[in-house]
Amino acid sequence: MRVHIATDHAGLDLSHHLIEHLTGQGHEVIDHGPTAYDAEDDYPSFCINAALAVVADQSAGVEALGIVLGGSGNGEQIAANKVKGIRAALAWNLDTAKLAREHNDANVVAVGGRMHSVEDATAIIEAFLAEPFSNAERHARRIGKIASYETTGEVPA
Repeated sequence: MRVHIATDHAGLDLSHHLIEHLTGQGHEVIDHGPTAYDAEDDYPSFCINAALAVVADQSAGVEALGIVLGGSGNGEQIAANKVKGIRAALAWNLDTAKLAREHNDANVVAVGGRMHSVEDATAIIEAFLAEPFSNAERHARRIGKIASYETTGEVPA
């Protein structure tokens, strides 16, 4: 699977670890930055670029998901969710990571690098990447309503 990853300075060490770890598991990992530590960096561009790449890959039929990292993961999730077609979920344990995929077909996971040990964050991300969408009708219907609003701006019934 192709995995797009982006971070800010707070998640940079975790990002480097994940790039090496996931590549070792056979994933094609594409780093959207930053390339060096800068305490004043601005995560939105990095996260938006990773999210845009996920949408482009999925639209082209490439199996792809995204990871955005920060201190808490909150801002990074918000930035990724501004991209049409992205469903970014903040995961803080194995259950929220799995449910984001199973119920919401989330295509980007946000994790707080300052909230977890490297081992726990890695396990959360592995769970997210491994879990398939259930394709249950109720979940697909709800995702469809979100996508409809995203396209039309009209609140679904």
